[in-house]
Formats: sequence, structure tokens, C-alpha cells
Amino acid sequence: MCYSHQLSEKDLQPLSVLPDYLEHIKGMRFFDPHVHMTSRTTDDYQAMADAGVTAIIEPAFWLGQPRTGVDTFRDYFSSLIGWERFRAGQFGIKHYCTIGLNSKEANNEKLAEAVMEILPLFIYKEGVVGVGEIGFDDQTALEEKYYRAQLELAKEANLPVQIHTPHRDKKQGTQRSMDIAIEHGLDPAMVIVDHNNEETVKEVLDRGFWAAFTIYPFTKMGNERMVEVVKQYGSERIMINSAADWGISDPLAVPKTAALMHESGIDLHDIHLVTYRNAITAFAQSGQINEADFEKVKTVDQSEKFNGSTVLRGGQQPRMDKNTMRIR
Repeated sequence: MCYSHQLSEKDLQPLSVLPDYLEHIKGMRFFDPHVHMTSRTTDDYQAMADAGVTAIIEPAFWLGQPRTGVDTFRDYFSSLIGWERFRAGQFGIKHYCTIGLNSKEANNEKLAEAVMEILPLFIYKEGVVGVGEIGFDDQTALEEKYYRAQLELAKEANLPVQIHTPHRDKKQGTQRSMDIAIEHGLDPAMVIVDHNNEETVKEVLDRGFWAAFTIYPFTKMGNERMVEVVKQYGSERIMINSAADWGISDPLAVPKTAALMHESGIDLHDIHLVTYRNAITAFAQSGQINEADFEKVKTVDQSEKFNGSTVLRGGQQPRMDKNTMRIR
């Protein structure tokens, strides 16, 4: 049998060689304030922990197809404050979440009304650091109706708001989201405006909101563009996230972007703010984040159980060496 592919020097490197980007971030810690780990594997958790991700926020979001009943939301919200928090902890990562009715499913009015009734049962739970992600998708009247209703919930609970800005007509949708938040009396310092790009960042910062950027290939921001944003605007009230989900996305986007920033000459203090500290400052306004919970490495026992289940399967042992070729 003949193979046309020729092995390169890279192909022949020992399996123990670490990816280059890890050399740039040795000793750094990261906080990913927007990542949908329900859609990811335990391998992703392990890789994130290995890269220095110590804590994450998982916003409630659209699962890829419309949900058909309120109980599916109830079970999903329960998983965010239960199983998923446990699963993250089994890899030494502290898990927080934001709870809300996402903009896409706000267009089903009957279901949205039912979801609004159960939201107060979840937003006061331990580990819930905000109402989100909420806002606009197609910028419909129903999206605005339930965005406004959830802003009022956030005000009542004194929780930060995590805004999803639309993929289409982003600038208009971002401006509209901020206008409505101010109309409802929210302090911009309590509002994290997410999925920014070069055409929205200046106004978001000028108006006193937090500007979050999603490093997501092809559709939002690449990390080379993010480097230029930080060089232009600095690190005040700016944070980055991966928003990794069931699509083509990278749960290591935050540490990889930190590595690129370091390689590009951005000051380590600014990198720390953008990839760690600012997210904590913004979401700690919920009263739910205690940095001591994740600033020290703790021993993890992967045989621990949650409702009778572990992250292991029958007889399975934790896989300690992620670089080995052998899976035992």
C-alpha cells in the first residue's frame, strides 16, 4: 500500500512535547466567563485545567434546536447548578452559571411565559452569578419584551446582566441593548455586553459597560484581532471568553489568546486583567464568587459521586497523563 502523505518533522516529535502556546502562559491562571460546557467533553475540562483555567461561567443558552416544554428548561437549569458544577469540579475547575431565557427561544411566547415563571426559582441559587445570556437575536418585539422582563428580574435580585448581542445588525442591536438597560435603571457597571467586535467596543466602553469579546473562529473574533483591540483600547473593563459550545469552537481560546498577547508584547498585567481579573470583578458583584474557592490547587477525587454518578465508568481509573498514546 502506498501513501502519498510524507511525515514532517512535526509529525515525528515525541508525544510528550507540549503545544507551543503553553510555553507563553506558564504560571498564569484564567477565568473563562462564557463557555457552554454542557456541550463539551471531560477531555475539554482536562485540557482547560492543564492550560491554567481555574474557573468558568456557563450561561444558559440555546441548545441547537427549539425546546418544546418548560420542563426541558427546568431540567437544563437544574443541570447547570448541579451536575455540570460537579463535573467541572472533578477537574479542579470552579463552575458558576448565569440563568435566563435566551433571545432565540423568547420568540415562542407561550413557552417564554412559562419559563419566566420558573426563573425566580433558579436565579437565587448558589453559584448563579447573573441573569443571562439575554438580549437580542433577530431583534423582534418578543425578544425585547422578555429582555426587558429579565432586566427587571436582575434588578430585583441585584445580579449582573450578561447580554448576548446579535450576530446580524450587531451595532444596532448592541446600542439598543444598552439603551434599554439604562432605561430600566441598570448601572452599566452591572452589565456585561458580550460578543463585541471592533465596531461596538468604543461605545460600550464609553458608556461605562463591560465589554466582553468571544474568541470564536469565523463568526465573532479571532485572537489576532483581539490583540489589536487590547493594544488600541487597553484592558480596563475588557474581558475575553471562548463561548465554546456544540459548534466549531475552542474551549482553550482564553489561554491561547493570552499566549498570543504575550508573544505580541502586551504587558502581563493587561493580560491578567483581560483573561482573569476583570471577569471576577464584574461577576463578583453577584456576591457569589469567592476567589479562595479556586485560587489554590485542590486535590480532586474523581471517584466522588453526584446523585450516584461519577465522571468515571465501571472500573475506570482517572487518566493522568494526557500526552500518552496509550488509553488504559
